[in-house]
Amino acid sequence: MNWANAGFEIFGTHVLWTDLVGNIAALSTVLLAIRKSMWTWPVQFTGSVLLFIASINAHITGNALKQAMFAGLAIYGWWAWRRGTENGRRLAIRPAEWWERLVLIGFMVLGTSAVGLLFYATGLSWGATVPLPEGAFLVAADAYIFVGSAMATWAQGRALVDFWIVWVAVDLVGVPVAFYSGLVVSGSVYGVFLVLVLVGFVQWLRESRTIRLDADRETAAVVQ
Repeated sequence: MNWANAGFEIFGTHVLWTDLVGNIAALSTVLLAIRKSMWTWPVQFTGSVLLFIASINAHITGNALKQAMFAGLAIYGWWAWRRGTENGRRLAIRPAEWWERLVLIGFMVLGTSAVGLLFYATGLSWGATVPLPEGAFLVAADAYIFVGSAMATWAQGRALVDFWIVWVAVDLVGVPVAFYSGLVVSGSVYGVFLVLVLVGFVQWLRESRTIRLDADRETAAVVQ
């Protein structure tokens, strides 16, 4: 048996180890991100590689491309966080600047349109084979999740509190689409992911405010 096909049977369904461990790693990245652990990036990279293999094995090219993108962004995130914590510095998490929010929103809107057209024209999205208008909706949702995931990971690399908000926006589409498509397990995983994201957002927001207050106190002390 090819190692990429290795797995086990549960309730008559063959579960791939690459798919199972990859999804566990994906959830683990959220828990590690909440704690601002550098391990979030190598775990994300590992999970992306495993899910890339699982997607290629299942001939889901669109999802495989998403995992390749995640692997690349994990390398960027590792580099950015290493740079931000040099010489023992604490990772300076912060709200996004106005221009960074414009970048996020702009890429979400324009990127979803461009990727949606690409997915539909090339058939990379599984929704491209579904009759209209349902197929158009599924392709648009697939493109939105793809672009939103990329922007959330980019913002996470910049240590922006807003990256959690982008993940919430992605999950609000991803969860219902998964259940609508009959992917109950994936929908459940996305649901757990959404809860963890909300917890992470609250924790990062509180810490960013604490960091800002400390910085204001230090500035006031210097001025005096």
